[in-house]
Order: sequence, then C-alpha cells, then structure tokens
Amino acid sequence: MTVATRIPPEAEAVPRTLRVAFAGGNGLPPEDSGGVQSSTDDLARRLLARGDAPAVLAPLYGQGVFGLRARARLKLAREPFAEDRHLGYPAFRTWFPAEAVGVFAHRTRPDVAVVQCRGSVPIARAFRAAGVPVVLYLRNVEFTELDGDPSRAGAAAYIANSRFTAATYREAFGIEAHVIPPTVDPSRFAVETDGSAVLFINPVAEKGLDRALSIAAACPEIPFLFVESWVLSPAARAALLRRIAPLPNVAFERRKADVRDAFRRARFLLAPGVWREAWGRVASEAQCSGLPVIGSDRGGLPEAIGPGGVVLSAEAPLADWVAEVRRLWSDPASHAALSAAARAHAARPEMDPDRQFATFRAILAQAAG
Repeated sequence: MTVATRIPPEAEAVPRTLRVAFAGGNGLPPEDSGGVQSSTDDLARRLLARGDAPAVLAPLYGQGVFGLRARARLKLAREPFAEDRHLGYPAFRTWFPAEAVGVFAHRTRPDVAVVQCRGSVPIARAFRAAGVPVVLYLRNVEFTELDGDPSRAGAAAYIANSRFTAATYREAFGIEAHVIPPTVDPSRFAVETDGSAVLFINPVAEKGLDRALSIAAACPEIPFLFVESWVLSPAARAALLRRIAPLPNVAFERRKADVRDAFRRARFLLAPGVWREAWGRVASEAQCSGLPVIGSDRGGLPEAIGPGGVVLSAEAPLADWVAEVRRLWSDPASHAALSAAARAHAARPEMDPDRQFATFRAILAQAAG
C-alpha cells in the first residue's frame, strides 16, 4: 500500500498537462455540500493552478434557485447535462451521471477519470467503455452505494482516504489502494479561537446527534454551538429545533459558507459519530486551529483525531463523555496540551497538501499512461 507521505518517483516530474474528469453520484455546491465536495474542489483547484484541466460530472438535484435554473438550461440543452462554472471550473450536471458519461467524455476528452462515491461501479465502467482510464477514489465504506463490485470496475488504480478505508476494501474485495487523507489546507481553516463554546458540526443522527444532545443536557453550565453541515430539510430542521428548545445552553446555526466562523468561537470540537465514517474531515479542519477533538472510535475518525484529542468508545457511558467534556472545558492545562497536540497532528507530513497533491497527480498520470 502507498501512503501519502511516500511520494512515488514519478511525482517528481510529470511534465504534460492532464485533462481530468471527476465523476460520481454526489451532488455539487450549491446543491450539496460535505467532505467529498470539499476534497474534490480542493483537488480541482490545485489541478487548475498547475495548468491542468479539471471537469466534473455530477447529478443535478434541481432544487432551489440554482437547481431550477439548471433544470431550465437542461431542458434547452442538446446534451444530457447543463454546464456551469459556478465553482470556477466546468461542472456538468445531469439527472443520471452514468448515462451521460459517453457524451461527457466526447465533449471533455479526459486523459483520466476520477470516479467516487455513489454509483461508482457503473460510472467507472461507462468511462472504460468510452476508452478513458479510471482511478477509483474510495471515500466511504457503504458498499451498497457503489452499485457493484469495485474490484470489477476496470480501474487502473485505487485511492483510499484513510488506512481504515483501505483495510476495509482489502478485506472485502482484495483491493490494494494508495492512501491519501483528505486534503485540508491550514491556510483555509486556521483561525484564532475565543473558546466560548463546545462546537458540534453536522447535527444529524449519523454524526451522533443523540449523544451530543445528552451531553449538552448533562452540562447546563457549558455553552454548545450546533452548526448545520449537511443541508437539513425544513422538516428535519424543525424537528432539531424542537429537541434543542429545552436546552438554553445550546445554540443552533445554519450552514456556514466559511466554517472558520464557527471555529473562531470553539474551545474544542465534539464528534460523537455512530457510523463507520471513512475519515472525519471536520476533525482535521478543526485541528488546524489548535482545536482538540473529543470523538468516537468509529471508522476512520480515530485516525483523523490522533493524539490531538480524546477517542472514546461510541458505546461508552454518557458519564465518560461528560467527564471528558468538562475536563477540556475547565482544565486549562489539559486543554493547552491537547491544543498543542492538535496543531502538531494537523501539521504532520501525511497531511501536507503539496505532498498529497503530488502523490495524487502522479497516480493519475501513471493511470493515464
């Protein structure tokens, strides 16, 4: 297995320009947001800065002002997608990405396609049928989302976003993947913090909403800030606000265009996830500002937290979580030590964005031939 800190020799000199397609079944901003979108956007922008030509094929949801306008453009288009440059590079939005691959590949003529997340297997096969080499980016361990066996997708190479993800796919499918953690550029996330609240980002069930609410209820003297990440439906948001209402120490805010606004007010990050998350990008982002993380032992989250926080069993008694929250809130020495460890963990070589990108692009260039 190749890890991000061991750059392949070909990464040192890959002279030619690459046309790179990103494709998958996850939406793009402003219709969708999350770790996948943030990581893809960072890679696309780095490719642009190097002189390469990225383009993204993604599903259209058709909701909101942006989505309705895209739907209108799609109706008038002679192709199965609506093109825009909302993100600063070409994005092609379509109802069914796998069915649009052939036309998309003919239009953009990519040297290599990076296929990821929902619908990966049929999308990868469609690119192979169009004569485009594929690198399959394994970003989660929800196998059913892939719509097939990834070992039979015809990929030239595989990238996993954590050792946990790589090990899971190796055990299930015999796949050997390069490991490149999500790119988190400290210059985009590091801020001075005032330590005025415990921060919980993405208040949904998978991220440990029940546990977070229980902790907040048990610590009425500590202010908590819950911030939306995955866009909540009006019904889901109303249900959340009803649950928060009896807790005067909990504030809720809608999704931030710039997450640093939330980080500025945090003393540490709470991440009590209950699903097998492949990494835990928000933990890495928070640590850039010296914010320790109290998180669960599920999936790749412990890798993301490392020594820069506290890892507890997802099944640990509530009292254990409350004790750690109160310790980090009220013990300056403990907080200072973990804050320093968080900064150091965020700055480790494996997380260096330039090294990660060099490895990523070398893998693409090798796959492109």
